[in-house]
Amino acid sequence: QVQLLESGGGLVQAGGSLRLSCAASGRTSRTYATGWFRQAPGQEREFVAVISWQGRSALYADSVKGRFTISRDSAQNTVYLQMNMLKPEDSAVYYCALDRRSLYGTNDSGQYTDWGQGTQVTVSS
Repeated sequence: QVQLLESGGGLVQAGGSLRLSCAASGRTSRTYATGWFRQAPGQEREFVAVISWQGRSALYADSVKGRFTISRDSAQNTVYLQMNMLKPEDSAVYYCALDRRSLYGTNDSGQYTDWGQGTQVTVSS
């Protein structure tokens, strides 16, 4: 069993930056593709970004491309999401998740098997 803990959320003004962390603990002998998703009130959970198990490739949603960067520190069992040029529409609860079924990850939330509890990001205009 792997536990995921997100941190780094908060309140920021539009144009500002935040860095989210997703720390894995428990049975972390293997690394998996790790994704970030977000969910705003009344909306479905949506894909944000995913990084491959080795950290050599990443995929981004069009809405965040060029503003967000996903990275991983395998020695620390942590995946980061650097969010720059934040917009009010980026406000949501952000979740990290593991994709045990593929090495490179996917934008399909149904592929992910382990989820964190989420961290709130609020961007004021």
